[in-house]
Amino acid sequence: MPTYISLVQYTQQGLQKIKDSPARLDSAKKAFEQAGAKIKDFYLVMGEYDIIFVAEAPNDEVVAKLTLMLGSMGNVKTRTSRAFTESEYRKLIQSLP
Repeated sequence: MPTYISLVQYTQQGLQKIKDSPARLDSAKKAFEQAGAKIKDFYLVMGEYDIIFVAEAPNDEVVAKLTLMLGSMGNVKTRTSRAFTESEYRKLIQSLP
């Protein structure tokens, strides 16, 4: 499955309800699983972003729906990128003319 990396920032609302954050993470994991995706790695980080997570999903549409769903709750803002593994990278490079 394709891999995606999401950079997440808490909104003011998310910070005001920070103690609910672990339960929101559990709900997000369930939503991902129900959509055929999976949050593989989760990190609380310091700096410009508050959270980074790595997910796998069947396609871009599933990830778009999931990240829009997360953002619509008002607790976080996300920036998500498709990530290519080393083997995918090598295959892409080999296919260049």
